Amino acid sequence: MNILFVCSQNKRRSLTAEKLFDGVNGHCVRSAGTEKNSRIKVTPGLIGWADLIFCFEKKHLRRLREKYSEEVSGKQIVTLNIPDDFEYMDEELQDILHSYVDEYI
Repeated sequence: MNILFVCSQNKRRSLTAEKLFDGVNGHCVRSAGTEKNSRIKVTPGLIGWADLIFCFEKKHLRRLREKYSEEVSGKQIVTLNIPDDFEYMDEELQDILHSYVDEYI
């Protein structure tokens, strides 16, 4: 399964998730951000590639639906509701991610 994690800037939350879950159970994981200054920006190609998309906040889902409505149509999208309160690879963030994501993968 191809999994995409989406946050604002792709520097902390979604990048942590990519590092945690890439290769787990054979899944291929990528991450991207919705902001102009993102490390890697969300593209139609990334959305099309993904079988499952995790958004960190409702605003990320809203942005995907506004800008890429056709691409996200029919996609399984899960909103994690994890605020931008963590640093990259923060142990608490890792624990939270596992508690939410493990059931899907």
